Amino acid sequence: MMNRVLTVAVFIPLAIVLIALAVANRAPVAFTFDPFNPGNPGLTTTLPLFIYLFAALALGLVIGSMATWFRQGRYRKLARQRPVETAPAQARPAGPTGTALQKPSA
Repeated sequence: MMNRVLTVAVFIPLAIVLIALAVANRAPVAFTFDPFNPGNPGLTTTLPLFIYLFAALALGLVIGSMATWFRQGRYRKLARQRPVETAPAQARPAGPTGTALQKPSA
């Protein structure tokens, strides 16, 4: 249910905005890797603007994901070092996380 809500509330409007952005920015734009000689054709590429925007978005996602991965490394290391409890389910104290509803029998 949550997956369906997430799809409808986030991904569909995001897709509509991205499609509108791509259609509105179809004009070719020159991007140069040499700021001191912008006329150098060897270091200049011409693509539609929406490709540069999508590439910047993808690069931001990758950099953000890597930063999160490295930032949470100590927690993953701690979880690997922590011993796993193998106690039976009846011996565990009932708490807010241990009170699951029983599956109805058919």
